[in-house]
Amino acid sequence: MIELKNIQPIPLKEMPNGINAASGVFSTNCVFEKGKKYLVNAASGKGKSTLLHIIYGIRDDYDGLASLGGKDIRQLGANDWAACRQRQLSIVFQDLRLFPKLTGLENIQLKNGQTDCVPEAEMLEWAERLGMTPYLQQSAATLSYGQRQRIAILRALCQPFDMLLLDEPFSHLDEENTKLASDLIIETCEKRHAGFVLVSLGEEYFFSYDKKIDL
Repeated sequence: MIELKNIQPIPLKEMPNGINAASGVFSTNCVFEKGKKYLVNAASGKGKSTLLHIIYGIRDDYDGLASLGGKDIRQLGANDWAACRQRQLSIVFQDLRLFPKLTGLENIQLKNGQTDCVPEAEMLEWAERLGMTPYLQQSAATLSYGQRQRIAILRALCQPFDMLLLDEPFSHLDEENTKLASDLIIETCEKRHAGFVLVSLGEEYFFSYDKKIDL
């Protein structure tokens, strides 16, 4: 379980009208429970990526308390975070953060190789479902942004997790490919009894959410 108590990102707080007074996340108490699906909506520049980066432990420029499994995430050491990011939290970054010189397949295998979570045959079947089989041997740098998004989604699914963090993961996908990726995400989450937090500019995509929150 992820708990946020009176979280206020400092850069956002210092901007004029930066934090929404009616936010369901910032400056209040908010809980994301394992196995549940959350949609967090906000306009650009209102802290969607910042929220996920706080949860993932790569930003600490905030006031308030963020805890994971009852532990203050600021108290977690490097080894704790390494274990957490291998077993509990997975993420699709908005800027994807693929290794450009590695192929699409190598980017996926790099993550899966840490835990052997997904058999290679299943991983390749997932790639086929998302229409990525013809592009797996291309370097990530040569792929279109939409193709890179699908590689990033596959990479995020190829590890154990209790909560999947999704930062506008379908922004460069058409409706058909968004539906294919959404179906794979929900199937994988349900199989693992995991949940997700998806941040969006307002699009709801093809999911049925347990809770929708305005940021």
